[in-house]
Amino acid sequence: MISVSRLAVLVGIAGLIPFILGVVGLFLIPGSSVAIMGYFYLYSAGILAFMAGVYWPIAMQLEDRCYPLSPLVTMLLSQVFFVTAGVGLLLSTHVQIVLYTLAYLALYVVDARWMRIYWPDWYRRLRLVLTTVVLTCQLTVAAWFLLLHGA
Repeated sequence: MISVSRLAVLVGIAGLIPFILGVVGLFLIPGSSVAIMGYFYLYSAGILAFMAGVYWPIAMQLEDRCYPLSPLVTMLLSQVFFVTAGVGLLLSTHVQIVLYTLAYLALYVVDARWMRIYWPDWYRRLRLVLTTVVLTCQLTVAAWFLLLHGA
């Protein structure tokens, strides 16, 4: 039987594939860049919303405790990231570039700073690796877009 940590690592690494393929696709098939970037940001929104959902079970376990986060703050954080993911899809590419890059960075900061007591060490290490790759992909797509289309 596979352990939870190994399964999370496998699923996490597999979740990086669309991000990486999006970046590679921009360079290999530049004629399809509009579609590729559309899919890239659609996937970015989906994963951001998915990651925001992990705060709900934590909030339900907190009950009346309020350190380091109350259930209300934890649920509100979840909603802020979820709404950001959805609203980001309605915005221009210039805004999506900034929004999704900052949202993924903020999600990691929340996990590393305020949620760290809820996550095992292996998960925090995994999140750092996954977030680093996702942010690298976000910044590469941003650089590609800005070099071709200007600020």
